[in-house]
Amino acid sequence: MKRFYRAVTVAPGAAGHEILLDGKPVRTPARTPLVLPTAALAGRVAAEWDAQQKDIEPQTMPLTQLANTAIDRVPARRDEVIDEIAGYGGTDLVCYRASRPVELVARQAAAWQPLLDWLAARHGARLECVEGLLPVDQPEGSLAAIRAAVGAFDDFSLAAVHLATGSAGSVVIALALAEGEIDPEAAFAAAHVDELFQAERWGEDAEAAGRWEKIRADLQAAADFIALCRAA
Repeated sequence: MKRFYRAVTVAPGAAGHEILLDGKPVRTPARTPLVLPTAALAGRVAAEWDAQQKDIEPQTMPLTQLANTAIDRVPARRDEVIDEIAGYGGTDLVCYRASRPVELVARQAAAWQPLLDWLAARHGARLECVEGLLPVDQPEGSLAAIRAAVGAFDDFSLAAVHLATGSAGSVVIALALAEGEIDPEAAFAAAHVDELFQAERWGEDAEAAGRWEKIRADLQAAADFIALCRAA
């Protein structure tokens, strides 16, 4: 779509901060006004619109896309979104450890055990770890605690946690990122311990590099979005 506007502004109101293009409100794909909960988030979303050149390229507007999701999709299916995120806890990647080589075993433990210890201390959710890929039944109380932690996020932050969980393949990593325990690069490294280890040994291929770049961008966007939602 061609850029059709000149000026991007933010209009504060009782419902939040609205994005305006030449004085007219931006609407989400579902035709709902794009209203953000904080001035900080609205400013960054407005900057994405202002940065568009001749054509509007949605892939360069990650915060706008997350805002659209938070407004259009999360409220109507909030319980389903929470269940989907929390469901990763039953088979979270940080609980499945290699038995060899020793270098990989050590890297997994160094990257993942601090996150599991944090989850247990912060949310009372202690998860069991096993070697190999055979499933392990996690304590029901721990899974309930994870669901409660996920459910504590508002709709806007929940949209970002959903993105982070899917990108990392781990609700443990996503929660740690969302709560500031780790930064986006640490989240990426934790989510890709095995792949990064193999790349060091055998080399990185172009397909993996492209996929990793997208995941890094998604984790950064999720972290930024949550931080901006909390900003005064």
